[in-house]
Amino acid sequence: MVTPYAPPTIADLVGRTPVVRLQRLPVDGGGMVLAKLEGDNPAGSVKDRPAFSMIAAAEQDGRIAPGATLVEATSGNTGIALAAAAAVKGYRMILVMPAGSSRERSLSMTAYGAEVVETDKEGGMELARDTAEQISRDTGAVRLDQFANPANPRAHELATGPEIWEQTQGTVTHVVSSMGTTGTVTGLSRGLHAIAPRVRVIGIQPAPGAAIPGIRAWPPEYLPRVFDPTHIAEVRTVTQERAVETTRALARREGLLVGMSSGGAAAIALEIAAEEPGSTVVFIACDRGDRYLSTPLFDTAGEQA
Repeated sequence: MVTPYAPPTIADLVGRTPVVRLQRLPVDGGGMVLAKLEGDNPAGSVKDRPAFSMIAAAEQDGRIAPGATLVEATSGNTGIALAAAAAVKGYRMILVMPAGSSRERSLSMTAYGAEVVETDKEGGMELARDTAEQISRDTGAVRLDQFANPANPRAHELATGPEIWEQTQGTVTHVVSSMGTTGTVTGLSRGLHAIAPRVRVIGIQPAPGAAIPGIRAWPPEYLPRVFDPTHIAEVRTVTQERAVETTRALARREGLLVGMSSGGAAAIALEIAAEEPGSTVVFIACDRGDRYLSTPLFDTAGEQA
């Protein structure tokens, strides 16, 4: 009997993103640096994984039914991914985002049919989270709450970590991930610890005063509940200047157009590789740089690589 052809859906294409080796950014006498290109996910970022995972978990738990309204606070990538996932599933999506995010991110959300609610820029993600909670209380919209939802880190524990192990044929020694909701670094550390406890997972936070989209150092009262430091080897900081410089270098010298959080992770990955001869250091390239082209990140007229 011939098996009927069943083409993949968008959801089937989430994950299995490629890993590529950096070639021109030098690590003299050190290890090898690899980029895990999460921008190759259907909606363009690492957040595709938890977005589809959280909606699937809510469906399985009976929290959402056909035609439901969902609400979530986001700084950009999770919102885009949720907007895409909600479009696939037929849900109404309300996204709460601090003003000042790149125009590309906001337009991407509305292109998928989501409603965007902007909060005061000075209130940051803390105000956006509080506003999403208020909308949920007032309207009955289901808040997915990526900051407390176990389906967020679970997506990386079950998939992203094992993928890195398989794609490096078990040679990976370090994995570097920026910390936003902390779901990625928490899930990676759990997943890799179960496979190979020797692999060191390093989280990246912004240095004091740095403003790097997608990377946060939370005040204690807003620390995401999904955060679990048990298997995270260490947390390092990166300056805004260094993140910007490395992001631009990745585009100009490696042909990798990524966002600033990816550049921040790459900067620390290069640092670790220089410190550890013989190492294989993988960093999570969270998203694509084309959603930041209207920002100063790539406004480098007159500069030379």
